[in-house]
Amino acid sequence: MDVFLQQLINGLTLGSIYGLIALGYTMVFGIIGMVNFAHGDVFMVASFIAMVTFLLLTTWLGISSVVLALFIVLIVAMVLTGFLNWTIERIAYRPLRGSFRLAPLISAIGMSIFLANFVQVAQGPRNKAMPALFNEVIVLRSSETFDVAVSYKQIVIWLVTALLLLGFWFLVTRTKLGRAQRACEQDPKMAALVGVDVDRTISITFVIAAALAAVAGTLYLVYYGVVSFNDGFQPGVKAFTAAVLGGIGSLPGAVIGGLLIGLIETFWSAYFSLDYKDVAAFSILAVTMIFLPQGLLGRPDVEKV
Repeated sequence: MDVFLQQLINGLTLGSIYGLIALGYTMVFGIIGMVNFAHGDVFMVASFIAMVTFLLLTTWLGISSVVLALFIVLIVAMVLTGFLNWTIERIAYRPLRGSFRLAPLISAIGMSIFLANFVQVAQGPRNKAMPALFNEVIVLRSSETFDVAVSYKQIVIWLVTALLLLGFWFLVTRTKLGRAQRACEQDPKMAALVGVDVDRTISITFVIAAALAAVAGTLYLVYYGVVSFNDGFQPGVKAFTAAVLGGIGSLPGAVIGGLLIGLIETFWSAYFSLDYKDVAAFSILAVTMIFLPQGLLGRPDVEKV
């Protein structure tokens, strides 16, 4: 029972990070119907930006308050990553928006490879580590052999994920920008005819997705304390799987899918073979797609005539 509880805590934490990345996938897909396969590498770049900024603040500028340093790190990572994703949308996606459907996909894969290789050249192929932060834990259940504990950084990850989900749900459903996004999702041409700036709405959506990736990247760095140039691929694929599992286009579905993927991974690693945890996660996705092609909370596609 103790192992189950501890893995439940770990799975919810990992799933929350997947869910934050998946929110970026589902927001972009909901607007332009395109999967931004470079999003995982944007998340990785955000982790490196957070690490470099934190080290500059604490070692060069001498900021001793970890909370203040992390707040500044988060703002810097969101701004720079948002600018990066805005540039990617303008250069790699906007010119191909009216072309055949595979063109943006190929461009996204090319951008993903470019970002990974750029970071590898700039930072080197080895893992980069930063000092451990917030190692204090709350012991929930103690025994002679095993303590069930939750760390403060795990609680922060849960709270941030929940608050961002609520915040972006409100943004999409209750604000002028959200109405513009939903109009672009339904019919971009008609949205433009009624006065919606489609290009501006799509660019803002890419910036928002990058901000979510920056938050996820900062939390990932704080939680694991290490980042590598190839850390964008696997989390990106897992987050995309989470978005599809939850119903791509659904904000709550993205987070629920992320939590499910995280729980499947951690429980499989604890009770079965660690080598096959990815197989287990993707097998669950395959089964779900057979019986629920739209995902858990997704809406069936309606053909427009």
